[in-house]
Amino acid sequence: MTPLFPVRPRLLLGPGPSPVHDRILEALGRPTIGHLDPQFLAIMDDVNARLRRLFGTENTLTFPVSGTGSAAQEAAMANLLEPGDTAIVGINGVFGGRLKEMAARMGAQVVSVEAEWGRIIDPEQMIQAHRKHPEARLVAIVHAETSTGVHQPLADIGRHLADSDTLFVVDTVTSLGGVPTELDANGVDVAYSGTQKCLGVPPGLAPISFSPRAVERIRTRSVPCQSWYLDAGLLADYVGEGAQRKYHHTAPINMMYALHEGLLMADEEGLDARFERHAEVGGRLQTEVEARGFSMFAQEGYRLPQLTAARLPEGTVEGPLRKALLEDHGIEVGGGLGPAAGAIWRVGLMGSGATHENVDRLLAAIDTLLA
Repeated sequence: MTPLFPVRPRLLLGPGPSPVHDRILEALGRPTIGHLDPQFLAIMDDVNARLRRLFGTENTLTFPVSGTGSAAQEAAMANLLEPGDTAIVGINGVFGGRLKEMAARMGAQVVSVEAEWGRIIDPEQMIQAHRKHPEARLVAIVHAETSTGVHQPLADIGRHLADSDTLFVVDTVTSLGGVPTELDANGVDVAYSGTQKCLGVPPGLAPISFSPRAVERIRTRSVPCQSWYLDAGLLADYVGEGAQRKYHHTAPINMMYALHEGLLMADEEGLDARFERHAEVGGRLQTEVEARGFSMFAQEGYRLPQLTAARLPEGTVEGPLRKALLEDHGIEVGGGLGPAAGAIWRVGLMGSGATHENVDRLLAAIDTLLA
């Protein structure tokens, strides 16, 4: 039977979703079972253990939220903030701005620390903001800013906050599985991500990890988390290992199969090898497009290898070229957002999409379009 809306395949080299390996697609087709079936709970426990290794943490409460990365972002903020709390938020792109918006909607007093799009936020600025507001409930920042390709350093901020009561929240949506995150070494209390970036899994789950002191904050809130669905205290009774699992919601069974397969593939490759592959392939792409007249948007020395943000050669208009790349060559890349709209391409080489073959195909298409 012919599908009502047939879907033509694309090479996904945008900011997400990323290409999905055949092994993961096959895992999606395994038999659906119940979300409290002992077989499923065993898979979920193994997913959580593998996520701890990938995040670089011993945090017991580490699991995938049933939703995309934005759901886990909201879970991080909703579980930690109460009305009247102070939240210090770093903003140098779309997703820092989204953290600010979420905190404000939860009734927090937001202290913004801003930097120009394309540049990191100087860690000292974040530290100084905390010294002015030591009562802050949390400091939040984006590790891999998807809108700009910036790779934000974390260690100095985490070190500073370690001796305070302020929690460190980090967006790792585009970094997890592509560059080291090392939550424990960087003093991160809560980190969240998404499956559709460097894990190479379809969108639909969002890994998150809470440190013991973050869990204590959740347990000692004066008012309940404003979101019942994302309340980590309730979710812990379902996702946590143990004999007495409590029903919370119907988890996306087949997506959990897919995530499990993606994590198996990451472990088989080895994390160091995986990080090196992303660095090598992304670095090559950046060198090659610069030779073709593109210029990097992100600050030198702080560029993500898995997400390249680049200005097009002078005299070209990005929209029509991006449309031709999709329609004539079957390759998707992302355009710019916010102040970068109409000015840059965002090219993702993530998960199984981070290959030299994909770089070759993209470069051949770019050469044709520019000619």
